[in-house]
Amino acid sequence: MGYQNQAWLDQWREPVIDPDQLICDPHHHLWDHVTHRYLLDEFKQDLDSGHRVVSTVFVECASMYNVDAAVALAPVGETEFVNGVAAMSASGAYGTGRIAAGIVGFADLMLGREVAAVLDAHRVASSRFRGIRHTTGWHESQSIRNSHSNPVAGQMGDSTFREGFAELAPRGLSFDAWFYHPQLKELIDLADAFPNTQIILDHFGGPLGIGPYAGKSEEIFAQWQKDVTQLALCPNVVAKLGGIVMPINGFGLHKGDQPPTSDAIVAATGRYHDFAIEVFGPERCMFESNFPVDKQSCSYHVLWNAFKKIAKKHTQADQQWLFHDTASRAYRLN
Repeated sequence: MGYQNQAWLDQWREPVIDPDQLICDPHHHLWDHVTHRYLLDEFKQDLDSGHRVVSTVFVECASMYNVDAAVALAPVGETEFVNGVAAMSASGAYGTGRIAAGIVGFADLMLGREVAAVLDAHRVASSRFRGIRHTTGWHESQSIRNSHSNPVAGQMGDSTFREGFAELAPRGLSFDAWFYHPQLKELIDLADAFPNTQIILDHFGGPLGIGPYAGKSEEIFAQWQKDVTQLALCPNVVAKLGGIVMPINGFGLHKGDQPPTSDAIVAATGRYHDFAIEVFGPERCMFESNFPVDKQSCSYHVLWNAFKKIAKKHTQADQQWLFHDTASRAYRLN
């Protein structure tokens, strides 16, 4: 059960740029779905495509929940599963890179203070556990699917959600934030309310390009710039640069007769990267693959080539932050 569009992706290959650049890929998933599998072997095939990925961070995707556990504790099964994959990688039998050196799991913050027991169970399950992602992507339009955690409108401002959120910082845990761009102001308010909690912005804050946002790329980008500029004033927020070649982002890179080149990815998304690096600074930005979700639109080696073309205008020291050091520091991998 390989990835469904692999034959399409195989139509385009290009030489790997700067293959010695150290990379920490801070955002990928592992799953075994009915339609396709993306586990250690499949991910390793992408990792072996030429770039020097020395470590990765797994981010929750509702994979391998423990059906024998209480509902609240079922997501700990995902951490247990990924910790096993990480142990396989740490054996050295799968190469020198360390897959899932950090693990971001799920805990339902709508449990309020009772989420503390779930967080502690994650920590017991793996020394690699670094934080949680509770997705809050919600939109009133029927053409935009809400996040897999079934959020409600305004969830980041909900008092019970915030009671649960308050349990993160005392445990040294971070929060990965994934939502849609109209909700950026909600994250700004959350970051201001919890200045001691490390928040990691996923996928640029989810700029949409479908449904009511189709054909409005300039309007969306302008509003996104304003909101991200304000968000960057929150020192507890760092940003992941990637995850915007999904179909929901509206660039249409998955629709071509052939897969996109790295130049095509840069042309479509480069201004988002450039602006985020400008307002956050390289020391608060990290490139991410978001694989296999972004594999709907491009190959792994092509995506990282695009990132390297975007980064070439920056100094070698800044590139080190963008490709490795920001991620390693944010997820405490060293």
